[in-house]
Amino acid sequence: MKLKHLLISAAILGVAAQANAADQVTVIRAGKLVDVVAGTVLKDQTIVITGERITSVGPSASAQVPAGAKVIDLSAQTVLPGLIDMHTHLTGDPYLGGYNSLGVSDTRAALYGVRSARKTLEAGFTTVRNVGASGFGDVALRDAINDGDFIGPRMRTAGYAIGIKGGHCDENLLPPDVNFTGRGVADGPWEARAKVREMAKYGADVIKICASGGVLSKGDEPGAQQYTLEEMQAIVNEAHKLGRKVAAHAHGTSAIHDAIVAGVDSIEHASLIDDAGIKLAREKGTYLVMDIYNDDFILQEGEKAGMLPESIAKEKVIGQLQRDNFRKAFQGGAKMAFGTDAGVYPHGDNARQFAYMIKYGMTSMQAIQAATINAADLLGWKDRVGSISAGKYADIIAVQGNPAENAAELTKVSFVMKGGAVIRD
Repeated sequence: MKLKHLLISAAILGVAAQANAADQVTVIRAGKLVDVVAGTVLKDQTIVITGERITSVGPSASAQVPAGAKVIDLSAQTVLPGLIDMHTHLTGDPYLGGYNSLGVSDTRAALYGVRSARKTLEAGFTTVRNVGASGFGDVALRDAINDGDFIGPRMRTAGYAIGIKGGHCDENLLPPDVNFTGRGVADGPWEARAKVREMAKYGADVIKICASGGVLSKGDEPGAQQYTLEEMQAIVNEAHKLGRKVAAHAHGTSAIHDAIVAGVDSIEHASLIDDAGIKLAREKGTYLVMDIYNDDFILQEGEKAGMLPESIAKEKVIGQLQRDNFRKAFQGGAKMAFGTDAGVYPHGDNARQFAYMIKYGMTSMQAIQAATINAADLLGWKDRVGSISAGKYADIIAVQGNPAENAAELTKVSFVMKGGAVIRD
């Protein structure tokens, strides 16, 4: 009987603790605040947070601070919404490229993800879209973070990327004697539909497909189309029917065109997009997610990381073209969301891409918007993340300078809050 009473008391205390956390009021005094919706920087703002959500935002002079609130003084800093990276591989280690990757089990990769998730969050990226992981390691990582087992960003996950046999999404490093085919492989419209259903069954939030060849895969060319229009239409139809968006890895011109016609929600990489593809993306409202930083890492560190010589050679051909086409696509009015291919380069360095987005056409504010409100729109989470607004999660970061004038400040994040909990201060 005594044990029963102790268990009941513990349960009551646990419920009380959760209630207290939900009712906790936190106030942030912001010297400057980046309003990504209006594209302006406001001075002397106060943010009131109840539990994990923002309650109100407004000028400090008229703000009402509730009694007993915890006050965080960021009056000497610039505050902005947590950043969003739409193309990550948290379970990937950039220094295990090429044949080095064959010794990594799915379980070990998931454990890399624990480390990567923390680094990513501490760097100010409070939300990511993970577009491909073996063994559903990204799904497990997402669930562990949501359950409070580990610290990491909010995640939307894809499970296995889906592609053709022998294509970018297959495992092409093993000899024919092994006769191994990657679990994401699906050939033909109905097999592809079935693979979408499998990903959804095991927890994928988004469907990732390989419409073209890639840089870091063996034996294919980035510009070569892999999935046919018919196959992509079947995938998109099935995914949308199941409430999942579709992200298409597509470097090549024809693959980009057909993927957009098929109705994908985003084109990843878009390296060889042409004027017709830009026009089509603009007309269809398809987002482009172009990873224009990691060229530096591949060319400088790729050999050391074990990347195949053919992969480095492919990057030498395609890297600068992608950056030039980023400028053309942005100037052509295509919708752009921030995505870096984290995992190809070290996790936590995500913000290094901002400088390249600015160099190739964007203002600092536009680059920040690509990593906040635009990314939130592509995620389908406009009501949850992407701006410091009442009702949204209190995902908030701060830097010393003004990132709207100098985006390099975003590589030096000094304060991170996720859902009202301070991660880094």
